[in-house]
Amino acid sequence: MAISEDNHSLINEFVLIGFSGEPYQNVCLFFVFLIVYIVSLLGNIGIIYLVCNNIKFHTPMYFFLSNLSVIDVVYASDIAPKMLVGLYFSKTTISYLGCAIQLFIFCALGSNECILFAIMAYDRYVAICNPLHYNLTMQKKTCLALMLGVYSTGLIHSLIETSCTFHLSFCSSNILYHFVCDFPPLLSISCTDTTINEIVLFVFSSSVTTPCIVLIIGSYMSIFVTILKITAPEGRQKAYSTCASHMIAVTLLYSTVLYVYLAPKSPSSRNNVNMATVFYTVVLPMLNPLIYSLRNKDIKLAIIQLFQSKL
Repeated sequence: MAISEDNHSLINEFVLIGFSGEPYQNVCLFFVFLIVYIVSLLGNIGIIYLVCNNIKFHTPMYFFLSNLSVIDVVYASDIAPKMLVGLYFSKTTISYLGCAIQLFIFCALGSNECILFAIMAYDRYVAICNPLHYNLTMQKKTCLALMLGVYSTGLIHSLIETSCTFHLSFCSSNILYHFVCDFPPLLSISCTDTTINEIVLFVFSSSVTTPCIVLIIGSYMSIFVTILKITAPEGRQKAYSTCASHMIAVTLLYSTVLYVYLAPKSPSSRNNVNMATVFYTVVLPMLNPLIYSLRNKDIKLAIIQLFQSKL
């Protein structure tokens, strides 16, 4: 602890207490999430490798999928290592600067993923509802501009929210009952008024998520209407298959995120909220490549050919 000139204690590190279970339970969770993290890295790096090294995957859909894998690799790596240390030792410390960096990356990549899912939904909308204009609409320069917008928006959004959060004073406690530096636990231990921060957090988070949700819902409503007009069973099945993976990933992400930030905050629900956060920050990055690859014949064939070429 460092003492300031006005005799208020200022915190220079935080103690992360992610799970309040028995030590042996935390050790079991440690090995489970270590495997999840390793599989997440292998799966997402594999998707990136396949897309970059196979000209068949040089299309907008796979370009966005490879960017999702890049986000998931960094996302999981921002959270999992510190979480694993905390599980193994029941708690861990993180410096003030380290907490700010972790929160910045956590917020930026979370925003990036939400926006990217919306763009992927729009890509499917154009492919199914306006197939004759697909190549004209989703040109390479358009895809690059969209991804630039994704990363820029996430960085700006995170910079504003992280700056506002760490502009507060933390002097009453340095214990975060979480395995990651997140906004709610940080605001809860601040010894200054957090009303403005809560408003800023709500406004900027809503400004990112609400348009994404509207675009996703609007895209899939149009897609379903178009699919119903398809008379050939093969064509309808292909359209469903194209969208199913993305719909599963979107549902898993938004359902857990909404639970984490809308669930009543109480000591009894703390572990449930922490597990839900683990799901969308560590488990979902592992599931995304599995969801997209297991339902995609081209990716499964490319993986088989890759392994055969290495034997």
